[in-house]
Amino acid sequence: MSIKKSAVLGALLAASLSSAYAVDWSDTYVGYRYGTTFAEPFNKNDIAKNIFNLNHVNGYKYGTNFLNADILLSDKKDPDGVGSTTGAQEIYIVYRHTLDLGKVFSTPETFKFGPVRGVGLTAGFDYNLKDDAGYNSKKQMLVAGPTVMFDVPGFLNVSLLQLWESNAPYNGFTKTKTDRYDYDPHPMLNAAWGIPFSVGPVKLSFEGFANFIASKGKNEFGGNTKPETNIDAQIMYDASSLLGAKPRTFKVGLEYQYWRNKFGNDHTKAAGDGAFAKTPMLRAEYHF
Repeated sequence: MSIKKSAVLGALLAASLSSAYAVDWSDTYVGYRYGTTFAEPFNKNDIAKNIFNLNHVNGYKYGTNFLNADILLSDKKDPDGVGSTTGAQEIYIVYRHTLDLGKVFSTPETFKFGPVRGVGLTAGFDYNLKDDAGYNSKKQMLVAGPTVMFDVPGFLNVSLLQLWESNAPYNGFTKTKTDRYDYDPHPMLNAAWGIPFSVGPVKLSFEGFANFIASKGKNEFGGNTKPETNIDAQIMYDASSLLGAKPRTFKVGLEYQYWRNKFGNDHTKAAGDGAFAKTPMLRAEYHF
C-alpha cells in the first residue's frame, strides 16, 4: 500500500469513529512538528524531519477512542533508496480503544480507589510503512491489556499492554527481502497524559506519552533485541486568543523525544547512536 493510500485510509478511519455511534465529546486536530536531530538505527547522521499528523479522540457511553496518523518526511540524510538524494517517507498509524469498566457495569464507584478514578481494558494496533535505503519497515502490531485512569486535572492513564509485533523488511543495499517475521510477544508499560496548568495568565498544558518496552526476543536476522524506552513530551501554549479564535483551537509549543534502543536495537553496538534519539521539536496544532 502506498504512503498516500495509507494516509487516506487513516483519515477515513478517523472520520468514521465519530459517525459510528453517538459520542459524548470529541477532539480532532491536524498538527505539524519539526526537528533536526532525529535518529535512525545504523545511521550515524542527525536527520531533519517534517511531520504532519491527523489526530482524533472521542468519548462515548462506555469508553474512549484514540487515533493518530503521522506522515514523516526525512531529509536526504535518511534517503528513500540506495544512492538517493531524496528523503524517506513514512506513515505511522496508532489506534487505541479503552473500555471504562465502571461505565460498562454502571458501577463507577466500584473502580475508584485512592488516586484512581477508573479502570479499563485497552486494545488496538500500530501500523507503519516506510521507504528507506536499509530497512523499509512494514510493521504490524496488536496491543491489549488493562488501564488505570488517575484522578488528575485533564487525564493520566497508565496501561500494561501485551504486544504482538511483526515486520517484513527489505534491505536495499543487499536487495534482500525478509518474509513477515513475528517477534516474541512482550509487554509494554505505557503512560499517556494531558494535564493543563497556568503560569500567571498564560494557559499551558503538559502532554505526551512514555513507553517502557521489554525485549522482543530475536530479531529477523537472529540478533538479540534490547528493552527500549520511548518518552515523548511537550509543553503546549493555547495561542487561540492571539488569532481571535475560541479557546483550544490553535496550540503551539516545544516537544522533546527521548528514545533509547530505538525499535529494540542496542545503541551500544552496531546500531550506534542512531538507536538513541534525543530530539527537540517545534510543534503546532489546529483543532476543529
